[in-house]
Amino acid sequence: MASMSSQGSGSWTAKQNKAFEKALAVYDKDTPDRWNNIAKAVGGKTTEEVKRHYEILVEDVKHIEEGQIPFPDYKTTGGE
Repeated sequence: MASMSSQGSGSWTAKQNKAFEKALAVYDKDTPDRWNNIAKAVGGKTTEEVKRHYEILVEDVKHIEEGQIPFPDYKTTGGE
């Protein structure tokens, strides 16, 4: 995801990401003022930052679905 220097310009906390995910579920594409409502729900982000965060998410999902992102090679540790 995007990561710039300050809270309001690009970096997203785990709490903001969780609020963003919940707000996306509440405010679907047909909701008037969707991005403004999502920005309010997230807190500390502008409408434009929220839209950009969504665009990045859509691109990430697209790359995953197209197989452009390899699955991580999880290694087991311990008594196996």
